[in-house]
Amino acid sequence: MAAPVNKLRNTEDLPDVGIEMPDGCRLSARVWRPTDAVENPVPAILEFLPYRKRDGTTARDALTHPWFAERGYACIRVDMRGNGDSEGLMEDEYTQQELNDAVATIQWLAAQPWCTGHVGMMGISWGGFNALQVAAMRPEPLKAIITLCSTTDRYADDIHYKGGCLLNENLGWGATMWSYSSRPPDPDLRPNWRALWLDRLEHEPFLPSVWLRHQRRDAYWRHGSVCEDFGAIQAATLAVGGWGDAYKNTVPLLVEKLDAPVKGIVGPWVHKYPHFAVPEPRIGFLQEALRWWDHWLKGLDTGVENDPDYRAYLMDGVRPQRWYNERAGRWITEQNGATSHLPGLTLQLSDVGLGQDGPLDVKISSPQTCGIESGEYCAIWLGPDMPGDQRTDDALSACFDGAPLTKDLDIVGAPRVRLRLSSDRPQAQIAVRLNHLHPDGASTRITYGVLNMTHRDSHAEPEPLTPGKVYDISLELDHIAYRVPKGHRLRIAISTAYWPLIWPSPEKTELHLTGGDVTVPQRPAGDDSYVFAPPSSAAPLEQTILRASQNSRRVEVDMNSGQTHLIIEDDFGLVQNEDHGLIHGGTAHERWEIHPDDPLSARGICSWTQEIRRNDIHLRTETSCEMWADKTTFYLKAMMKAYDGENLVSTKEQEDSIPRDLI
Repeated sequence: MAAPVNKLRNTEDLPDVGIEMPDGCRLSARVWRPTDAVENPVPAILEFLPYRKRDGTTARDALTHPWFAERGYACIRVDMRGNGDSEGLMEDEYTQQELNDAVATIQWLAAQPWCTGHVGMMGISWGGFNALQVAAMRPEPLKAIITLCSTTDRYADDIHYKGGCLLNENLGWGATMWSYSSRPPDPDLRPNWRALWLDRLEHEPFLPSVWLRHQRRDAYWRHGSVCEDFGAIQAATLAVGGWGDAYKNTVPLLVEKLDAPVKGIVGPWVHKYPHFAVPEPRIGFLQEALRWWDHWLKGLDTGVENDPDYRAYLMDGVRPQRWYNERAGRWITEQNGATSHLPGLTLQLSDVGLGQDGPLDVKISSPQTCGIESGEYCAIWLGPDMPGDQRTDDALSACFDGAPLTKDLDIVGAPRVRLRLSSDRPQAQIAVRLNHLHPDGASTRITYGVLNMTHRDSHAEPEPLTPGKVYDISLELDHIAYRVPKGHRLRIAISTAYWPLIWPSPEKTELHLTGGDVTVPQRPAGDDSYVFAPPSSAAPLEQTILRASQNSRRVEVDMNSGQTHLIIEDDFGLVQNEDHGLIHGGTAHERWEIHPDDPLSARGICSWTQEIRRNDIHLRTETSCEMWADKTTFYLKAMMKAYDGENLVSTKEQEDSIPRDLI
């Protein structure tokens, strides 16, 4: 059902509204609202981020917030303390201070004469996380949220650990935040910008060291993980995700676990808002969001309560590509729940293949370079980041192939794998991929999962393996909606390494596999396709491109040493914002190297450059970090330098060593 037609209202854009926190810290907010909001108050929609409203998110903000303001909402984009144009210091992600600040902001908004007292919260990634976390705190004015590309479990399903394995994104995204938060306020907004910047630089935390000190699912990770108490969330929740994103499991989980009103949408997209996301097709996300806000913040009958609980894009099975501009498929719906009620097809693993009875006696000891076609853990920068042809990794794995399908198979949900195996070492990891095997041998990754086998029973209390002892383990692969066409085959590929997505075990391991099966959730074919409105948005931001952006990803092998290097280079370009004149841009470089026979040769190196220019002011930060390990210890070092013109105004170096804890 379409939203009621709203007469568009004239709006105003307030670039720097100060919101004072209870401790006196001033947060800077940008506010889009109807010009007559004081005479005719409106609900407020909050987006609360560290990613800088003056340059970092300006392009996407321009597409979104003015659109809602024209339709009778005040949209508030706040820089968190210690970031952008706000005062204070940031200590970590999702701290209680951050959440308290968000609650104080919500209370402030509700008390403004131009607000009806009803508040919503919306955000993607960080903003999607804290929308859930703030909702669990139940501030009275918060009536509804829209959370995109987020998680309910900060340990098991974020950028730090997966299946108890250490994700290399822990270093990669930590390097990103080390750079992001080093940037100064806009000198045009803060007369004391230099003092704020220098204080920020002096106290900037190197977060990979913080995160790596919590290798188990302890109280640190339980904080902010709303799965600890789904019942705490009472705000109506619209959850949105994408199959090209890292956070594939959150939407179906929220749909099935929340007691609050909840609906879910999952498209083919990477880590972007659906009205401008890729791969296409995009949807009219702003229209869907308006229906949500109009009902829960204005009390209008928009029909959202009667929407299917779960709307997911069923992707057609296609040949592997490192990037897709579009994914063929169709929208499917589940009126009640998400996927847990769908039937499963259980296929046995045997020496003969997949889905055929028989004994299983297979040993697996993959080279450390297995996983080179895994793609980026969280595709966001729009480079060649998707999983490539899996034949390279399949050749380094134990593979179990099914018979050609006699009809199309619609896989909708999270496949579950059960294995019986032993290890020759006390620590071992396993990666399992469900692949689509094409008639000519090409292999497309459908979904995957990884497991640190010392975490086989608990992420909070892992235990070493007894070499030679047989264990029964299970793991869920990520949720997916994917059609394998008739005549094609399924493949299960299992390896003991998955570099550079996860950090390797301290020793090369061999697993002895003696039993197993996979249960694939299959959805009966139907004619229930759903049609969204086409994408809509406000006018794009006017900006001048001074240097075009470009992304590259390549693998190099040193034929002398045997060392393999994955090199990622992202140039985000240099642009001038024609709204307020600020020039900003940056570059990032990552290098992940390993020898196929030596897990202790693993090393990650990340470096960033950020710059902003205003009139004769030219400010730049250069950051770098590195990580390596021996059998017992992780080692990290990081550097940050800040320049005003060519003058070095701040430098900071940090080294750390952290014991390995069964990882």
